[in-house]
Amino acid sequence: MPSFDVVSEIDMQEVRNAVDQTNREVTNRYDFKDTNSTIDLNEKEKTILLESASNDRLGAFRQVLEEKVIKRGISLKAIEFGDIQDAAGGRARMEVSLKAGISSDLAKKINTHIKDLKLKGIQSQTQGEQVRVTGKKRDHLQDVISALKEADLDLPLQFENFRD
Repeated sequence: MPSFDVVSEIDMQEVRNAVDQTNREVTNRYDFKDTNSTIDLNEKEKTILLESASNDRLGAFRQVLEEKVIKRGISLKAIEFGDIQDAAGGRARMEVSLKAGISSDLAKKINTHIKDLKLKGIQSQTQGEQVRVTGKKRDHLQDVISALKEADLDLPLQFENFRD
């Protein structure tokens, strides 16, 4: 019986590359001179810490990070920007969290969305941080994939292990 898995993953190597490119650009740009702007990636907690001299420099820093992330092929849905916080010495700080994995609430949303399509012979079930979709016809599974791509969900979805 044909099936596929719906997952939400982030390629941490691409995130690392985006952070490195952001750091390189910020150290070379004239408008960031003498701001001591820093970016730190914590891979265990899946967070990025941005720090700069002022709120407007932090906003520009965020924009540079967004550009590099998009260029590396990572969806902005996978990134959640926190609030700007005051740091020591009049500096500004922002914590950015990376979202990966399908939570149980989102899995329920995906399952109900698939059921609302009312395609004959399509079943979906949650398996940890992924949703397995099975069906009798390959065309129906492709319809489910296109419907999930059009759905407005909080995470970027990937479709893996498509089997006939």
